Amino acid sequence: MTFAYWVHNLDPFVFRLWDNVGPRWYGLAYVSAFIAAYLLLVWLAKRRYLDLRPQQVGDFVTWAALFGVMIGGRLGYVLFYRPDMLREPLSILRVWEGGMASHGGILGLFFFGLYYARRHRVSWRNIGDGLCVAAPIGLFFGRCANFINGELYGRAAQVRWAVQFPKELLDVTNAAEAERAVAVCQRIDPALTTPEAIVESARTHPQVVDALRGILTPRHPSQLYEAFAEGVLLFTILWFVRTRMRQPNGVIIGLFMICYAVFRIVCEQFREPDAPLVGIFTRGQFFSFFLIAIGIAFIVVAKKRPTFPAAIKAKT
Repeated sequence: MTFAYWVHNLDPFVFRLWDNVGPRWYGLAYVSAFIAAYLLLVWLAKRRYLDLRPQQVGDFVTWAALFGVMIGGRLGYVLFYRPDMLREPLSILRVWEGGMASHGGILGLFFFGLYYARRHRVSWRNIGDGLCVAAPIGLFFGRCANFINGELYGRAAQVRWAVQFPKELLDVTNAAEAERAVAVCQRIDPALTTPEAIVESARTHPQVVDALRGILTPRHPSQLYEAFAEGVLLFTILWFVRTRMRQPNGVIIGLFMICYAVFRIVCEQFREPDAPLVGIFTRGQFFSFFLIAIGIAFIVVAKKRPTFPAAIKAKT
């Protein structure tokens, strides 16, 4: 039995001022994540789960966003997935085109948190816990933006909710499929001579969409799987542990790394690899194993040398 799968046709722009100029959903996702993180950390600071004054949170989030998330995430993407970009250094700055690595962002926040804690003489493990509680919100918005962009799509699937992503035509491994799409779509519009033109036309041209439906591969919407697991589910776990359980500083960091890594390993089973495999594992899975080991180490140290947020001390 065959299904009429949805052909992805979402526009990466919230609205266009002209041509390819205008605010993108990808950028809006980051702005929304930073605002949500700020509000959440202020809430934690006011209730003394975070060793910062509420007035310090704005400064903390701003620099964490810049040095931890943006720089760490972008450099992680370049070094872990696209080292070829180093041949054209200016391409590294084109973040509006997408291309951020969550593992790089985690490392960026790790080092930023260490620097900030030492400079302001606060508990590094405590502010790290705060960052980790807020991080799933950013992961959620980021994965939703990946879906809107039609990037980082899933593996071939026959499930009813499978989606056909026109951007697969841009993958060099799908050259034959791209040639077929160009040949078919040129009959509809002679100007559609490249896969890039077809991807753009699919957002507004119903006939192109119908033509692609018989060419594109139905795939798992793995971005949404990751948004739920790495975003909603992970946030729920960490929020419960932080606000409902008496755990020392550092445990949240460890739980974040372990749970994120496990969810990433599972979700990668549904995601089309976007870089060469490391043995039998995708890059995302391979790096996640290191996060599990680091997360376990954080929990062990936190239990052996316990310190607690002021809110928990007050309850004991």
